[in-house]
Amino acid sequence: MTSLTPRTLRSAARRLAAADPVLGASVERFGPPPLWRRDPSYATLVHLILEQQVSLASAQAAFDRLVVAIDEPTPRGLLTLDDAQLRAIGFSRQKAEYARDLAVALLDGFDLDALADLPDEAVRAELVRLRGIGRWTADVYLTMCLLRPDVWPHGDQALATAAMEIADLPQRPTFTQLGEMAERWRPYRAVAARILWHHYLRVRGLPVD
Repeated sequence: MTSLTPRTLRSAARRLAAADPVLGASVERFGPPPLWRRDPSYATLVHLILEQQVSLASAQAAFDRLVVAIDEPTPRGLLTLDDAQLRAIGFSRQKAEYARDLAVALLDGFDLDALADLPDEAVRAELVRLRGIGRWTADVYLTMCLLRPDVWPHGDQALATAAMEIADLPQRPTFTQLGEMAERWRPYRAVAARILWHHYLRVRGLPVD
């Protein structure tokens, strides 16, 4: 499967910026976006679960506490933590269940490494079979862990806000409208998503590393 590299990301960002004035204005203002590669691992999936419906800063703080508790988060390591410990780290009851169920699934033989050889739709289908992994989480895993170039993270609030700001829309587009807008960015929708995320972070003075 084709994966983005720093070089192909920069090239695709230039092509999108030249073809689309909405993205071009952001790239001209802030430069090309980072690759934002994440390790394709259990730890990353747990981090993504923590990011669901909370701020990135809040999720990062909880993940950092998890690392302090068990070093590199692994399925066996997380299963050593009881409810009170997970709650103190920052897991809601539901997210603790998701992280535990995911740990059990991996220990029972779910092969994350094998996903790298599957096409995008097959990866998504495999991931959403796991409790706690929905469309957004699977799409972000495809985008940032497997570095697929043409995945659009459906349901991402920051992307909708950034699109509204860059395109000077009167209100934030729905996720359906945003997905339709993203069609014109094929075959580099994941690069367009990075441009929009980069815009969102830079406008707000948030870290981009």
